[in-house]
Amino acid sequence: MARPRLHPAEEGKTAIQVIDRMVRLLDALATQPEPASLKLLSSRTGLHPSTAHRILNDLVVARIVDRIEPGTYQLGIRLLELGNLVKARLNVRDAALGPMRELHTGAQQPVNLSIRQGDEIDYIERAVSERSGMQVVRAVGGRAPLHLTSVGKLFLAADDEAAVRAYAERTGLPSQTPNSIGRLSDLEAELARVKSRGYARDNEELEPGVRCVAAGIRDDSGRLVAGLSISAPAEQVQEHWIELLRQKADAISNALGYTPAD
Repeated sequence: MARPRLHPAEEGKTAIQVIDRMVRLLDALATQPEPASLKLLSSRTGLHPSTAHRILNDLVVARIVDRIEPGTYQLGIRLLELGNLVKARLNVRDAALGPMRELHTGAQQPVNLSIRQGDEIDYIERAVSERSGMQVVRAVGGRAPLHLTSVGKLFLAADDEAAVRAYAERTGLPSQTPNSIGRLSDLEAELARVKSRGYARDNEELEPGVRCVAAGIRDDSGRLVAGLSISAPAEQVQEHWIELLRQKADAISNALGYTPAD
């Protein structure tokens, strides 16, 4: 039998109600040092056991909750992943603001802070002024494919060969300009150059007339968590920016607790 259609106002109310119940269950799980039973969670939240069970099942599918054994639950690993992502984003941004302003003062071009989100780069901060030599192409919050950006290449260079091949197959390596890398063999050759140099370039691969150079930022565990880049009109890129860029990226990494291996 088809489920009866709800009035739009009722649908909105129902959706909000489900979210409220989900949050109540997560809050109840957060207070438990050990896996909690369905009976306990139902009691703590005031939800009927069948309602709690249905919502918990959906949260298990989303990996937000783990089912330890039938009828017993605990908070899932995905919450840790999401929490670490938010923590890294906030920590990197706070640590980067000063060095970004200094780098912008030296280069007089837009300076970008980006992180990886799946198969794309997410621009989370930018230092720019009216004196910059170009207009901002990607706003804060904008995204771009990994293989078309200097920061994205840093992240791909940190992946193993199988992960790079999987990325190429998954995305099809779409092109944006005549300079865009569209073949796996070309991408692999470019990533080898990134590893050898210790920094990455974008040669008008995302936007015609715009070149970028990027250096990586690492956290206290040595994991690549972000990239710092300078964008400029193609004819205005200066090679001496690279050393300054790497110095500022290293300063941000140090602020995050990263200690380079001897």
